[in-house]
Amino acid sequence: MKVEGHFSNSNPRSMWQGIQVISNYKPINASPPSTDISFLNELNNFYARFEKDNHEQASKVELTAGHQPLTFSTTDVRAELSRINPRKAAGPDGIPGRVLRTCAAELAGVLTDLFNLSLAHAVVPTCFKSTSIVPVPKHSTPACLNDYRAVALTPIITKCLEQLVLAQLKSCLPPTLDPHQYAYRKNRSTEDAVSTALHSVLSHLDNKDTYTRMLFIDFSSAFNTVIPSKLITKLRDLGISISICNWLLDFLTNRPQHVLLDHHCSPTLTINTGVPQGCVMSPFLYSLFTHDCRALHGSNTIIKFADDTTVIGLIKDNDESSYREEVDRLATWCHNNNLLLNTNKTKELVLDFRRKTDIHPPIHINGAAVERVSSFKFLGVHLSQDLTWTTNCSSLVKKAHQRLFFLRTLKKHHLSSGVLVNFYRCTIESILTSCVMVWYGNCSASDRKALQKVVKTAQRIAGASLPSVEDIYRRRCHRRAKKVSKDSCHPAHGLFTLMPSGKRYRSLRTKTTRFRNSFFPTAVSLLNSHPSHFTSLQAQ
Repeated sequence: MKVEGHFSNSNPRSMWQGIQVISNYKPINASPPSTDISFLNELNNFYARFEKDNHEQASKVELTAGHQPLTFSTTDVRAELSRINPRKAAGPDGIPGRVLRTCAAELAGVLTDLFNLSLAHAVVPTCFKSTSIVPVPKHSTPACLNDYRAVALTPIITKCLEQLVLAQLKSCLPPTLDPHQYAYRKNRSTEDAVSTALHSVLSHLDNKDTYTRMLFIDFSSAFNTVIPSKLITKLRDLGISISICNWLLDFLTNRPQHVLLDHHCSPTLTINTGVPQGCVMSPFLYSLFTHDCRALHGSNTIIKFADDTTVIGLIKDNDESSYREEVDRLATWCHNNNLLLNTNKTKELVLDFRRKTDIHPPIHINGAAVERVSSFKFLGVHLSQDLTWTTNCSSLVKKAHQRLFFLRTLKKHHLSSGVLVNFYRCTIESILTSCVMVWYGNCSASDRKALQKVVKTAQRIAGASLPSVEDIYRRRCHRRAKKVSKDSCHPAHGLFTLMPSGKRYRSLRTKTTRFRNSFFPTAVSLLNSHPSHFTSLQAQ
């Protein structure tokens, strides 16, 4: 069957093309932006609006005698060219990724010379820094400039150079980086960020006369407000070589930028502020820029995942002074680093299970009160003030039910059971088990029943056995626990403490069922029930 061919090569893109063919899917297109040059110019000025706040002069540091700049071999460059995704859109230079990948062997030599020359002189060719911004409407009827998302296209050759520099940059960073930045680091994920945050909260709430306040910070265009000179100063403080810092400073300044739509182009502006979105290094550079944003008081924790920042205040005996001081200090840090706090979108969640609770005065940031909410979507997980998971599970079940329609459509077109199972695992199971380690242990019986009902429905449609959510939860908990227990740099590594016998971990003390069923106590218990884990540890 021709349509079934879309599902035979485990390619998600091909799979969705097959779905669209079968279901006659037609996307709802938003109103296209105007191609009037004045409108495109207005958009470009809007995207460059943070330039006016950058008053700092950026200058390179003189290299000392004998300093060796970073260099790459032809083999390095050829390997990077060979990894190019041929489907990626070309940048302003118009050179397709397919050409670069196909001609990797022929181009590697000349590009190696060009890359090394750029690094030696700390000068990035202007054409390498050029950016085309394609405005994409966020809504079907955009009403203002902010309703257009800026999708940045940069030259693919530049992306290759960035990948090479990024690998070197990561290799020379000190081990003192903030352990609570969970993005762009090996063996870290949103699940780690949420589970670590919840462990801190639950272990605190196990004690008498305690409660927790969680502040979910929202920044306005965080990447676009970074001052390059401030970033470079922080990189030098981290021990990054002067030659790399000089090169990065040149890379981030004097960047030509224009808005492009249907072959219509705005006048070009020169940008000297921000780490450009669409560039390979930008997210990692942003995480380094915020590495010194850490909690001052031991009763507070600042959890970061890229630009998602959460302040957790563990409060005892109604003393909020440390938490409020931490929030004020964070606001000052943001001001000093040119990051704009969006108080209107910043929210707070108060977790208080005491029988007699006092009124919790609101937190103020820059004179504005922060809204207190009963539920917040924290890194993809709906977190409620009563720490139940009905809101989260209902959201996942609703999304999964929508995907069941497509599974039924495939069944009507007589696709094989193997294809149906593959589709289920890619598009339905992945939704039902999103961050499952974080929340499933404390799910109510009705929530678990609703989740499993989706699995049973899919099983009936596919005509094949499917793993239960419970089985997936336990399997993932066990796998994740093994990784964290072996990662000495993980913030939660200390929770896995070997007993003197070397055959068990010390169980975590818990007083409440809520804490006992959370991820880390469950993870320790699961590893203790698998003696083979400790046998492998002793063999290492």
